[in-house]
Amino acid sequence: MAKARALDKRRKAIRNIRKITRTMELIATARFKKAMDRAHAATAYTKRISQLVADLANSGLEVRHPLLEGREKTERAVLLMLTANRGLCGGYNGNVQRAGFARLAELKSTIPHVELELSGKRGIAAAKFRSIPLTESYTHFDDKPSFAEAEVLANRYLEEYAAGKLDRLDVAYMQFENVSKQSAVVETLLPLGALGEPAAEQGATQSQYEFLPSAESILEEVVPTSFKIKLFKCLLDAAVSEQVSRMVAMKAATKAAGDRIKQLSMAYNRARQSQITGEIMEIIGGVEALKK
Repeated sequence: MAKARALDKRRKAIRNIRKITRTMELIATARFKKAMDRAHAATAYTKRISQLVADLANSGLEVRHPLLEGREKTERAVLLMLTANRGLCGGYNGNVQRAGFARLAELKSTIPHVELELSGKRGIAAAKFRSIPLTESYTHFDDKPSFAEAEVLANRYLEEYAAGKLDRLDVAYMQFENVSKQSAVVETLLPLGALGEPAAEQGATQSQYEFLPSAESILEEVVPTSFKIKLFKCLLDAAVSEQVSRMVAMKAATKAAGDRIKQLSMAYNRARQSQITGEIMEIIGGVEALKK
């Protein structure tokens, strides 16, 4: 049995750890609420504008836009992977990395030139460990991504796609569905013609639109905006999923620390009782020896 002093020292250390994990849990809970409100606010607008683009693409009208047209032959593809800058969030980073690296291997098997762009220090470190070269890396996307930051990134992709330098863009991130469910997904954001597939599969009815001044001018504004909003939604989902994962992980760590403290307290009490009993027996033995 360990000594009482060593057990007490270990118990104090775990109590300090529990304070830290509890504090991190509370911070993640507060940040999660704000991030979830932003994600919910953007969800309805993202779905509606994506559905609008899908309806326009499938309406049968003589409207064309470069972002809606796929390439006959895909020569260059980019995979953007959204991970976290910090750890202590359960399997969040690992799940995104597994999905992202699996898609990277799939793209490399069919496309001549595939580039990987990573957001988050954890993903950058994982790519470096695997000796995977990165075209671009970002560390400024945190738990509060702004539309201005997403727009800068989206404009670069749009310019490259319009110039023919980019044929396909995939984004690997953690999709937020609800508080109890987040799933690592890889979505193809460019070309935007893929947005019409889910609606067609569900048998959605096509809406009728009247264009003023013209369908081409409206598409010129709506289609790039839909891509920017979709990319921004990916960043928002990644941010809120990270906070949910950290909140759950820190809650489990706090509970585990509390259980360990109880076990150490019981062991400490037994060790202390055994020590006190031994001291009493030594005193009694000394007294009996003096009597003789």
